[in-house]
Amino acid sequence: MAIPDYQTLMLPLLKAVSDNEVHTIRSLYDRLSDEFELTPEERVSKLPSGRVTHITNRISWARTYLRKAGLLVSPVRGMVQITERGLDVLKDNPSRIDNTFLKQFDEFVEFSSGNKAKAKTEQLTLEVAGNKTPEETLEMAYRELQDELASNLLDVIKNMSPEFFEQLVVDLMLAMGYGGNREAAGRATQYTADGGIDGVINEDRLGLDTIYLQAKRYTENTVGRPAIQQFAGALDMQRAKKGVFITTSQFSREATEFVALIEKQIVLIDGAKLANLMVEYGLGVTTKQTYAIKQIDSDYFSED
Repeated sequence: MAIPDYQTLMLPLLKAVSDNEVHTIRSLYDRLSDEFELTPEERVSKLPSGRVTHITNRISWARTYLRKAGLLVSPVRGMVQITERGLDVLKDNPSRIDNTFLKQFDEFVEFSSGNKAKAKTEQLTLEVAGNKTPEETLEMAYRELQDELASNLLDVIKNMSPEFFEQLVVDLMLAMGYGGNREAAGRATQYTADGGIDGVINEDRLGLDTIYLQAKRYTENTVGRPAIQQFAGALDMQRAKKGVFITTSQFSREATEFVALIEKQIVLIDGAKLANLMVEYGLGVTTKQTYAIKQIDSDYFSED
């Protein structure tokens, strides 16, 4: 069973507290996870931010919307209890409670569309994001922007010169923290009869170990096993055991399988991974806008 969306969770959540007792939010997470028979993997599945699980996030928003509609209250922090209105709703035996159902309550209408900004957010949630929570909506939009940026970045790289690309792979390794600085750690190079080694970088600041780089700026060609074997041979010439092969295209299955069989440590980075690493480490990209999502600082309001 897939993880239920936050609107699907509204009715089960309300029923879970129908005994009119005060319940901890933590116990409700466990109870609803059991009710929907979530697997261990689904229970720990997190949003892309890695800060909160999907099920926790969705139950939290179901609780927030029910509370804004006056069906639940939070008598103390971390606790939840059903209201008389919530009990009355359950007496009518609804088949589903969702945002549309909650619009019969003035408090929820005021919460969701009390001004233009809120109305716009509510419309996005209902019409565009479907059953996603606000955090999921933001992360979905962020991921789409990141994917588009990575795709555009890869297109730009493919139009650069091979020499530029060779320097780019060295810059990426430095941005990822290998070697320390450009002068001491990394350089693009042109060996002769080397099997195509395009860059060298020290794995540490002291240069105790060296990583050799191979860069292939292709637009369509798939990198096959022969190219990886040639690179492995070039490593032998340098008495090296570590290498990184980076391409703007893809690797064949045979190339990937070959790397897994040999003793040398050769890392394969295809075009998609290359672009994502550049975005992640800020190489060739700049920050256009920053949005900060804030939450209440409970320590500030503590009177202990």
